[in-house]
Amino acid sequence: MSPFKGQTGFKRVLNATGYSFDGLRAAFTGEAAFRQLVLLNVVLIPLAFWFDVSRGERALMIGVCLVALIVELLNSAVEAAIDRISLELHPLSKNAKDMGSAAQFVALSLIGSVWLVILLG
Repeated sequence: MSPFKGQTGFKRVLNATGYSFDGLRAAFTGEAAFRQLVLLNVVLIPLAFWFDVSRGERALMIGVCLVALIVELLNSAVEAAIDRISLELHPLSKNAKDMGSAAQFVALSLIGSVWLVILLG
C-alpha cells in the first residue's frame, strides 16, 4: 500500500468524486480542445436521439463521443505532466505530446466513422 493513499470505503468514494469534478473543471477552464469537444457532444448526443436508429446504434453513437472526451482528458493529463517535468524542448516530450494528439485524432476519426457507417448504412 502506498503511504499516500487516503481514506477507504465511502469517504474514499466521496474524495474520488471530488477529485474527478476538480479534473473536469480544470479541463473545461484550461483546455480549449476539451471545451470544443464538450460543444461537439452537446450537438451530437441530442442528434443521436433524433435519428431513427436502433438502441444499440444510438448507444454506439453516444459512446464514441464520450470516448473522445476521455481521450482528451488523458491527452491533457499527459501534456500537464510533461510540462510539469520541464518546459525544455526534448524529443521524448515531443513524442509523448504527439502521441496524445494522435490518440485524439484516432478518437475523432472513430466518431466520424461510426456515425457515417450507421447513418449511411
